[in-house]
Amino acid sequence: MKAVVLAAGLGKRMRPLTFTKPKFLLPVAGKPALDHVFALLKNAGINEVGIVVGFGKEQIMDRYGDGSKLGLKLEYLHQRELLGTANAVLMAEDFVGGERFVVMNGDILVDQESLNRILKSHEEFSSNGDFGGIMGTIEVDEPEQFGIVFMEGKKVVEIVEKPKRIKSRVANAGIYLFDPVIFDAIRKTKRSKRGEYELTVSMQILVDQGKAIYTSPLNLWADIGRPWDLLVANEYFLRGQRGEIHGKVEVGANVEDNVYVGDGSIIRSGSYIRGPTYIGKNCDIGPNCFIRPSTSIGNNVRIGNAVEVKNSIVMDDTNIGHLSYVGDSVIGNNCNLGAGTTIANLRLDEKPVKMKIGGKVIDSGRRKLGTIIADNVKTGINCTINVGVKIGPNSAIGPGAVVYKDVPPNVMVFVEPVVKKKKWVPEVSRNGPVR
Repeated sequence: MKAVVLAAGLGKRMRPLTFTKPKFLLPVAGKPALDHVFALLKNAGINEVGIVVGFGKEQIMDRYGDGSKLGLKLEYLHQRELLGTANAVLMAEDFVGGERFVVMNGDILVDQESLNRILKSHEEFSSNGDFGGIMGTIEVDEPEQFGIVFMEGKKVVEIVEKPKRIKSRVANAGIYLFDPVIFDAIRKTKRSKRGEYELTVSMQILVDQGKAIYTSPLNLWADIGRPWDLLVANEYFLRGQRGEIHGKVEVGANVEDNVYVGDGSIIRSGSYIRGPTYIGKNCDIGPNCFIRPSTSIGNNVRIGNAVEVKNSIVMDDTNIGHLSYVGDSVIGNNCNLGAGTTIANLRLDEKPVKMKIGGKVIDSGRRKLGTIIADNVKTGINCTINVGVKIGPNSAIGPGAVVYKDVPPNVMVFVEPVVKKKKWVPEVSRNGPVR
């Protein structure tokens, strides 16, 4: 069986991180999200993968090539115009060659057991003459944000996108196994109000024609659609990590068992690293820093003296200067946080942190959430970044600045101090100036 991975979207909700890279290459537990998708498919026995690419295709193709390094055979399908998920799947018709096939969104992560269960369910349902496909499902807390599935037994009756009235919390999880009849349904699909061909509409056409779309519930599902979703996925995939030390740990450093340290990295004396934590290659950590659980650090990262990092993702080639604090945040490539940079991650009233996504202020549902910093950002000494703030690529925050609002790309934020001078003569005693 072959698989089709959809990885062509712009990832607008993930900005500012996706101004410079496709969201499918954003890191989760030390690897791009697509690495995890490919590993799931390979472990399920699927070795031939067609990947639909669009924005950032050069970066994706440069990383994966023909797939041989991953033990896969990859074929790239370029969706030149982003016309929706149904159009993306239709591009793979020749690739799948008339066989049943798996489809996965490239920005979702599931557990291996759930994917294997879908493939096993295929064996159960495929002999039925009405078989049209299988849809992975998951119960969600915010059904109004998803495509909600209504069922009779294990069969789909109706799929409603972002319903206003909540009658079900079972959502379409973006992972499918299709019979080739889906292509005929796609050709009958009309454009939505968004101007796209929606795969859920194509599935509804199949159902209305008497074909059966069966459901298969997932144990774990992470949709990397919003910046804080990276932290959720990162935390999950670090849980099962085995500790390995390939670099050097100096005497006086404390590194817990479930910490991975890559080649060429050094953990300096006085550092305390709790797991699960991932540290990439050629990093310089410490001395006397505190790395707390669920942190993922890329390659060539410098974390200075007395720095604390908690539940965060720090990407390649970034420097975090001494006496800084980074909590519940995502920091891009090639950033430099000046000494004393403080990132707040808790509102004073302790209510859930909100963040502006796609022009709308969204409740993250997270009590603790820091900042999202894109690539090539610099901060000056002693600056403070408030909760839920996003900073665009190639921007700079000046010394002592306090940032309360999002910073667009290519912008410098700075504070001009008001300096006043007046004559001052200290009171003097026989023992010198009064103190």
